[in-house]
Amino acid sequence: MTVGNRRPGDFCWINILTPQPDDARAFFAKVLDWTYTEMPGMGHRVFVNGKNIGGIFDLDAPTTPPGTPPVIGVMVKVRSADAAAEQVTSLGGKAMHAFDVADAGRMAVCFDPNGANIDVWEPKTSHGIDADSTHHGAPSWFESATTDVERASAFYSALFGWTTEELEMPGLTYTTFRLDDAPVAGMLPITPEMGNAQPNWSTYFTVSDVDATARQTVELGGSVSVPAQDIPNVGRFCGLVSPQGVMFYAIAYSA
Repeated sequence: MTVGNRRPGDFCWINILTPQPDDARAFFAKVLDWTYTEMPGMGHRVFVNGKNIGGIFDLDAPTTPPGTPPVIGVMVKVRSADAAAEQVTSLGGKAMHAFDVADAGRMAVCFDPNGANIDVWEPKTSHGIDADSTHHGAPSWFESATTDVERASAFYSALFGWTTEELEMPGLTYTTFRLDDAPVAGMLPITPEMGNAQPNWSTYFTVSDVDATARQTVELGGSVSVPAQDIPNVGRFCGLVSPQGVMFYAIAYSA
């Protein structure tokens, strides 16, 4: 689990795009104990126990591309957003031109060769997530579902210096990505049971009680997309959807 500023090659920020942002902030405040400060003209910065985890923004803002669904976008810290964007393209992905976010940092919107969106962040005054990932409401795991695991694994290994470890699970092989010796993310193939799911990245948030979080989500108008279940030697998790349509996972670790 991670504490403090994340290293280059680690996930360093989340961006929640949601309709009804006022209602969404109230929902996540109750379910994940998030607090906020306003970023005038933009959205709100999100905190867990006073530490940064990301931002929450209005999906219907004029700057949002038409057709964008409610989503939690993820960002990985890099030393140079421009160099990372160039490397994304050379490795078979797609990248927009890097741009400055005021004096906070420089970012590039990127897509892996299978189409999953993953952005890169070069910090200046803002280093991104510094929350303790063991705390209730903090992002603690990132996971990609994809159409070609081998292709995506090679891409991310070359781009971020991740190494891979495969774990056989019922019906699929799960790939864990490591930065040095620390696990940072996972990947699994899109299966027929996932319907028409497109390659994507999703975020797991640490909670104290998965079943209680699922019940509270439903009571507040959300839904359960993946019923609560145990992961041997890891913990218990479930998939949830906010009342505004944002999909996320909750996980309670066994150790």
